[in-house]
Amino acid sequence: MKLVTILAAALLAGTAPAATAEPRNPLYDYAVDTWRSFTAMLDPRTNLVADNIGGDLNPATRSEYTSPTNIGGYLWSTIVARDLGIIGRREASTRIDATLDTLAVLKRHEPTGMYFNWYDPATGEVLRIWPEDDSPVYPFLSSVDNGWLAAALMVVRTAEPPARRKAEKLLYGMDFGFYYNPKSRGEGFPAGQLRGGFWPEKPPGCSVSEKDVYYTCNHYDILNTEPRIASYIGIALGQIPREHYFGTYRTFPDTCDWSWLKQKPVGVHRTYLGVPVFEGTYTYRGKRFVPTWGGDMFEALMPALFVPEERWGPRSWGLNHPIYVQGQIDHGLIEAKYGYWGFSPASNPFGGYAAYGAPPLGMDPGGYPSDVEGTKVDYGFGDCRPPGPAPEKWGDGVVTPHAVFLALPYAKDAALANLAKLRKNFTDGYGPGGFKDSIAVRSGKIADRYLSLDQAMILGAIGNSLRHDMIRTAFTRGEVERGIRPLLAIEEFGIRKDDE
Repeated sequence: MKLVTILAAALLAGTAPAATAEPRNPLYDYAVDTWRSFTAMLDPRTNLVADNIGGDLNPATRSEYTSPTNIGGYLWSTIVARDLGIIGRREASTRIDATLDTLAVLKRHEPTGMYFNWYDPATGEVLRIWPEDDSPVYPFLSSVDNGWLAAALMVVRTAEPPARRKAEKLLYGMDFGFYYNPKSRGEGFPAGQLRGGFWPEKPPGCSVSEKDVYYTCNHYDILNTEPRIASYIGIALGQIPREHYFGTYRTFPDTCDWSWLKQKPVGVHRTYLGVPVFEGTYTYRGKRFVPTWGGDMFEALMPALFVPEERWGPRSWGLNHPIYVQGQIDHGLIEAKYGYWGFSPASNPFGGYAAYGAPPLGMDPGGYPSDVEGTKVDYGFGDCRPPGPAPEKWGDGVVTPHAVFLALPYAKDAALANLAKLRKNFTDGYGPGGFKDSIAVRSGKIADRYLSLDQAMILGAIGNSLRHDMIRTAFTRGEVERGIRPLLAIEEFGIRKDDE
């Protein structure tokens, strides 16, 4: 009861900066307001943060569901708020300790220590009925969602020493090797991939029955996407072989069997740790790069909130990340002429949720679009398939601020200018919790809510920018640097030096 009382008092008191707060500047101001959304999303009965909340931060508008990713995002955001002086150390410790205590009693899959994808933040119960439409929920355990929670626990154990024991007890109970399928690319291939997740009971649709669970039929089979955080953690913890990092595709092959994709890749073949890798690249505006599936910032850059990929992999990520960010900028400002940039899955300003991206930067032939109208590009596949018609015009582009914050390490001045312009020109797009989730920049329609995941990306990016890579330093200390840095160091993407 005392713990809940302290947290409730903190919520009522607001988030006025402590006496030792960072001097006011745009990033710090954004952090203060963004943190306010977390204090509103937290349910003091369980110390779990909701998935989203309305733009006025009214607790009555908190969603009735949350996920391991949301919970993890709240934990690392609390560390950022503390280190920026937005909240005091005592409050931060109380918040972290309370959430870890709740995680310790939440229902998990006992053989693996993994968390279910959806919980009720008011009770901590695993959801069986979706609260928004009363549809059935088949309890699922996602590899990537558990990866983000594990990443948060790794940050907490280093950045909050009094909580280290609790965080490590949860972390070391998680077995990412359970998701690894060494045969995903065939019997003779020397490395496998991660499955999307599993259900403890048979769901409708496609599943694969193994090890007393029902696995997804899909694997995470490309490198430049957000599940690589789970790969990093599984390798670092010794649960997944190092070769797995090279078992994912950089692009899919350049043969006609793959001509359904958006663009024919160009690349070279190399071998790392005995694993053959096609170092394929796409091309946009004369620059070669390794694409994501959807062309969005979340897939490309969220793992880099935790791992200094561009420093550890100077011939791979060190080349790719800046080019990818420039591609987002060029798409928004030059190709589509929206006047703004920053495309990633977010709330749809017209209702619901949608996957947005810069289409030239992705492989998916069906999207992700950068506008409400769903405008696509199709560059053809060499001699295998001719290109489709070029877009005559681009529609109502949807920009999400969290995508802009993710670009801070690679284009800081451009990101700050873009954010300032969004705030100035769309005054309803900035509220008591900071930037609202997305803006349709031609119609001016705002997604009037805050998503905890997107707010956590914003705070993580600000923390790294203002506090010398604080999230990265906490996450990588120890086995992560020992296990992952050598892997990134040996790879060379198929990017030419003049692409930089």
